[in-house]
Amino acid sequence: LEMKAKDLGLRIFPGANVYSGPLISSHLGSDVAADLLAIGMHEENGLAMLIDVGTNTEVIVGNRHRMMAASCPAGPAFEGGQIAFGMPGYDGAVEAVQIGGSGVDYKTIGGIPAQGICGSGLVDLLAELRRTERINDLGVFKDGSDKFFFTNDGLMSISRADLSALAQAKSANYCGQRIIMDQFGIKTDELSRLCLAGGFANYLNVSNAVNIGFIVNVHPDKVEKVGNAALEGATTMLLSGEMRVVVEELIQRIEHVELETFPGFFDFFVEGCMFKPMEA
Repeated sequence: LEMKAKDLGLRIFPGANVYSGPLISSHLGSDVAADLLAIGMHEENGLAMLIDVGTNTEVIVGNRHRMMAASCPAGPAFEGGQIAFGMPGYDGAVEAVQIGGSGVDYKTIGGIPAQGICGSGLVDLLAELRRTERINDLGVFKDGSDKFFFTNDGLMSISRADLSALAQAKSANYCGQRIIMDQFGIKTDELSRLCLAGGFANYLNVSNAVNIGFIVNVHPDKVEKVGNAALEGATTMLLSGEMRVVVEELIQRIEHVELETFPGFFDFFVEGCMFKPMEA
């Protein structure tokens, strides 16, 4: 889409040019195309993976020679939805958790009393529950209880129902990464870099995310948090006609993998529901 602001009824300078980046495929929009432009995957010789984490997570694997992309309907659990004390990353959200012998140490955004727990805090909490063996791989409390209090005042907890919702959301992300690597024909150790995009990913504890199988099991040195890469890529497109041509040509050669049509999808989904590292 390229047209003037006046033709769209935008209340800016009427003669301003309006440009919409190209779509890759269904559920893989121009924001992902902008991500790719920002991280330069189209110029790489080594194999890279981009994960843009969200309610709908996008996973792209490839380099200058070939790219494959998939969309993962993860749902809102890691953004606070469907979780009893879940909330977005606002002030008061528990964003980091560590379980010790004397109880739970946690940090909230803004340093104010806990109002709930956001995505990065949930990843930490899950990893700590596994590390301390309070839950098993399936997310079942080993002592037979149905909840664990993550604030020391005993007011906020994570329940078995919460763990189930998080397991399914995590598994959607897991499937996208596992299946796209399977379809591409590569193993984990062949990835030269793993780029994590999006606001939630920017605050993710990488080791904890790997330990529960939220992201592919790569060495932390290969992980790059690229922040709002979509905004950076969109800015590049707006400022450069040459880059608009590059991205429009780029998306034409991206292969879209539809996860639900993959023969082993159900097996991968069941495996992905377990809180353990992804197999290499």
